[in-house]
Amino acid sequence: VCISLDQQLLSPGATHKDVLRRRSETMLYYNTRHGEKILFSEHYVSLLLVDGHQSLDVKRHEVLTFGHKRLSLQHKAAFNRKISPKELFTSTGSRSVKKVLVTGVAGIGKTILVQKMLFDFGRGKEHREFDFIIHMTFRDLNLIENPTTLRDLILRKNRHLAKELDNILANDDKLLMIFDGFDEFKHYGKCDVDSFVSEPDEDADVVEIFGSLMQGELLPNASVLLTSRPTAVNYIPVGFIDRFVLISGFSLTEVQEYFSRYFQDETLADQMFAIVAANELMLTLCYIPAFCYIVCCILKDNKDLCGEGPKTMTDIYVQYLVAMLRSHAQTRAETLKDENTAQPLSDVVLKLGQLAFHKLMEHQTLFYSSDSDVKALEGCALVSAFLDKTMSQEPGCVEEVYSFAHLTVQEFFAAMYCAVTDEPFPEALQNETTGEGASDGHLDLFSRFLSGVLSERNANLLSRHVRLTCSKDKMLSYREVLIRNITLLCENGGNILNNLHCLLEQQDPNFGLDLQPKTLRINVSDETLSEMDYNAIKYFLNLTYGAIEEVDLTGTGLSSEGLTSLYQHLIRCERLW
Repeated sequence: VCISLDQQLLSPGATHKDVLRRRSETMLYYNTRHGEKILFSEHYVSLLLVDGHQSLDVKRHEVLTFGHKRLSLQHKAAFNRKISPKELFTSTGSRSVKKVLVTGVAGIGKTILVQKMLFDFGRGKEHREFDFIIHMTFRDLNLIENPTTLRDLILRKNRHLAKELDNILANDDKLLMIFDGFDEFKHYGKCDVDSFVSEPDEDADVVEIFGSLMQGELLPNASVLLTSRPTAVNYIPVGFIDRFVLISGFSLTEVQEYFSRYFQDETLADQMFAIVAANELMLTLCYIPAFCYIVCCILKDNKDLCGEGPKTMTDIYVQYLVAMLRSHAQTRAETLKDENTAQPLSDVVLKLGQLAFHKLMEHQTLFYSSDSDVKALEGCALVSAFLDKTMSQEPGCVEEVYSFAHLTVQEFFAAMYCAVTDEPFPEALQNETTGEGASDGHLDLFSRFLSGVLSERNANLLSRHVRLTCSKDKMLSYREVLIRNITLLCENGGNILNNLHCLLEQQDPNFGLDLQPKTLRINVSDETLSEMDYNAIKYFLNLTYGAIEEVDLTGTGLSSEGLTSLYQHLIRCERLW
């Protein structure tokens, strides 16, 4: 960090605040491109304080579970107090709050919250209970291979604190350490350490230093803020967490306000919002700010969208892909070419898909510039439309770190790659006949996207607009796998819900001709059902005929509305659990 003469005349605390303010006064706003930025003073993050340890059901994909939990939290607002960022470390009663965990699904605004806190502190507006705030990201920490010290970790990005650091660490009750993106930490499964460091100058692996901070062995009086997606929460030593906070995303009003800001035309914004409000799938996911951007992108490109709009997740993402490609094409009639490399955009899309697929199978959402799949995309202008890039800079090491604009975008590209290449279907998708195939939810959305891409209508759209073709053999092969899985699950009573969603993605009434199991047993037990789930169940039952031997709704939180929704089908049922 270069320190100006004016800064040298400031106190160490004032200098540090000025550095934080400059680093954080603007942000890239979800997938915006070409240098578009927005001031933090114009951004609002809605936080909901929840009592006790909150995590999403690990059996289901976090984004799919989010919609139901978001609505549930809204209904429980009377019991869960909304708080602002400045209240995160406010004591509750006689208990002091030193360690705070902020969770939220991908794209919900965790990093935006952190940057806003840094910006407010840098301006001297908020968080005055602290003299210093030190910010670290796990993307940066991933680059450190050798043992180091807490002192060195702090000074890597804060050389201006070198002379003052002893005093800062000695007064750790006035220090806040922020660690952003725990779910991205490559050692996140090893943080419940039993080997500690107690001094800032002790050499240790990064994971031991972090674990020692969290467990109060190192800087015991310091405050710590940790952010994470729900998927990694189970690896955090939660016994040391004093407050759990969930970022709940947009409210319905804020979704409407976002549409107004995006379209900058009240009449058009109202028209577009009406389309979304009538589509339960799109509306639920619009509570996630990053996804709201995706929906606005496809609506802007399809202002003449009529009727109920996209019916499935795949419909939404195919239209999103086409909209983004159009923005990079010179004309609709011209062959799509990347402006910088003359590479056909279809080739670039395929390379993005290859990256997405390989990393999804490895449970990875971060990709470094040294990765061969990333190197294959070098110089492609289109990449910035779908990948976010940040710089991780350490002494002697500068790496570009990439991630898809949203987790679901990675899953869509991965599914598209699997659909249009010779890549075999993942083994988990072919072994779901016991209902246990991808029980952790890791491939739930991927499998739905794969089904949707291999449907006749979306395959035609991709061929026409993206120049990517799904072979008839692969479409037929997938159809056989899906029919076999659903038939066997109906007969053996395995959990069938995600397969029914895959069927819904196909939107092919002809499936009913081949899909007539000898025994109809519908097991969706231990799944908290949403309206989307009810729709998938009803879609399947509309394709079948005859008696339903059994429907197991145990532990689904079945509401009276849900029961009414299923009633016409349940009267065919012999046993209901």
